[in-house]
Amino acid sequence: MKSTKVLVPSGVLGLGFDLKALNTGIKNKPDIIAIDGGSTDSGPFSLGSGTSKYSRDAVRSEWKSLMRARNKAKIPLIVGSCGTCGTDSMVDWMEEITIELAKELNQNLKIAKLYCEQKRDYIKINYKNSRITSLNPAPNLNASLIDEMTHIVALAGAEQIQECLKTGADIILAGRTTDTAIISALPLMNGSDPGASWHGAKIAECGALCSSNPTSGVVLVEFDQIGFTVEAMSENAFCTPDTVAAHMLYENADPYILFEPGGYMDVTNAFYSSINNRKVRVQGANWHISKKYNVKLEGARVYGYQTSLLVILRENFYVKNAMQWTEKLSSFLKKEIKLRMKLNTSDYSLEFRHIGINSTLGDLEKSERIPVEVGVLCIVTSKRNKISTEIAKLINPFLLHFPLTTNEELPTFAFPYSPVHSDRGCVYEFSLNHLLELNNPMDAFHIKVSEV
Repeated sequence: MKSTKVLVPSGVLGLGFDLKALNTGIKNKPDIIAIDGGSTDSGPFSLGSGTSKYSRDAVRSEWKSLMRARNKAKIPLIVGSCGTCGTDSMVDWMEEITIELAKELNQNLKIAKLYCEQKRDYIKINYKNSRITSLNPAPNLNASLIDEMTHIVALAGAEQIQECLKTGADIILAGRTTDTAIISALPLMNGSDPGASWHGAKIAECGALCSSNPTSGVVLVEFDQIGFTVEAMSENAFCTPDTVAAHMLYENADPYILFEPGGYMDVTNAFYSSINNRKVRVQGANWHISKKYNVKLEGARVYGYQTSLLVILRENFYVKNAMQWTEKLSSFLKKEIKLRMKLNTSDYSLEFRHIGINSTLGDLEKSERIPVEVGVLCIVTSKRNKISTEIAKLINPFLLHFPLTTNEELPTFAFPYSPVHSDRGCVYEFSLNHLLELNNPMDAFHIKVSEV
């Protein structure tokens, strides 16, 4: 059995990578180029709206470099979780970009598209038939909640990617996938050790994040029957046992166990050794096949409509007492909103965050210090559209002039821009963190093949 080499240009398409390192990777004769297109890291907006987090121009520019590299090497190129969220519309979005570039680069291509979006009725039937189970944490699921979701996707694993590879496609545009599936699929097809295939895929999922120079992007992973070898392609990046082993901690609740469709990988007995100062050899991971084949479901729905305001406090008295000021202001505003707009607190939410004090950790913040100035971010969320904007306009004059004490001149604070309120439109929340049981791995997925 020959080994399988997978070239991973970056942790995500749109983040950037070192072109010289990419060319070095191509010279090492990889069997496939695999890159992720996104994840849930940035919250539910992309899935809820069915849009990409990343700039189309940035994605197009990087995809052009990868299409050139693929054409030079004559190997498949795959992107998973197209357009951040992996909805069907984002797969088609990536196809549009690919077709544009194929014409520009004068390339003839066979394209396989893996669609992962789920119809609400299909999810409701499976829920009724008890084929959907919740992960922890997960919202309580019911038919009404399913109907409210704007988009639902199932996360494809290695099996679905392998079906795409079997089409002989030059380029595979996959909907929502696990980060590791696009890397492990070909090694598993070629007979590499299953534990090593999933372990190496996990290590390489974010490109050079497993190296000493994370921003360099490109890594090459070589899989075989007993383990894998990982090497950074940039001249200024080095893989060490520490940098490689540490990546099992990244975005993983358990540093030893990784669940995937069809089973889980256990690295308890894995060991890492340096081949040289750039390359690490890893062996010892085990793959355990599950009794049932499950894929994870992700869904999002409109939570409400949001408007934000920002005011800057610089006067020392107000900086020292920013927390008390916003507590008093919040109490006052709720009374004013009820009086003037006839709204109860159940109709909206009003939140203050203190930038420079505790805007990230809130009550968990342990550092006590008095900054030079404080930015007070006011976030208004309402269930009904435009209500948050009207509330923000009511808040505006008080956010600028509200006094902390009754026996002082009316203060004036600073607004950094005009108008001070910014309409954020729809805000979404994740509504699914569940598993869907399938009889066949392709039951919730379908593939379309085209040529350009």
